[in-house]
Amino acid sequence: MSGPCAFAQSAPSVAIADLPQDLSPWGMFVHADAIVKTVMIGLAIASVVTWTVWIAKTLELRSARAAAREGLRALAGCASLADASRQLRDAADPVARLVQAAAAEVGFSANLHGDGVKERVALELERIELAAGRKISRGTGVLATIGATAPFVGLFGTVWGIMDSFIGISKAHTTNLAVVAPGIAEALLATAIGLAAAIPAVIIYNHFARVTKTYLGLVARASGAAARLLSRDLDRGQASVLARAAE
Repeated sequence: MSGPCAFAQSAPSVAIADLPQDLSPWGMFVHADAIVKTVMIGLAIASVVTWTVWIAKTLELRSARAAAREGLRALAGCASLADASRQLRDAADPVARLVQAAAAEVGFSANLHGDGVKERVALELERIELAAGRKISRGTGVLATIGATAPFVGLFGTVWGIMDSFIGISKAHTTNLAVVAPGIAEALLATAIGLAAAIPAVIIYNHFARVTKTYLGLVARASGAAARLLSRDLDRGQASVLARAAE
């Protein structure tokens, strides 16, 4: 058969034959523009960082909360600051440091006025609480950064890929789907990877914010317990006994 009808029947088959056969995620990555490929690699690294931080901080927070709860139980059974200092002498967690700092300040302030001792101890306890908060929050800032920037980085890859597709159309002087489809698919893949990196980062960051708040609440309770033991001992007139125990 010849003529216009034959051309109409053969044209679609040529267009289909020219379409790229590998539009899998890996195939799109391999054939992507260098800039788009760099964006994808960067987002993949950000995703790996997110899950690494999640594992590390989960283990750290679990251990820290367990130590804080154990320290609080020990403080609940102590009648004086000296008893608490002896029980937590070998520990190194923030609860133990709170008690040890209070006992040490009492030792330094032997035979001084009780109100001054309370003020100095309160300042030292506040410093330890702030240090515990900074330490437990270390590493979570990167999650906020990834969650805030990854979608825009993916969008940059998308815009670049679409521009590259239009440049390909201009150079080929055709709107054939075989020219347009790969670049657009690669561009959309960059957006998808950006969202895949950002969404878990935001969720994990918010989760850590809640868990960290709970942990710092335990530390604050321990600080209050240490201050209560100190006040009780000072009211009993046992400052000299505590000074000898701190030595």
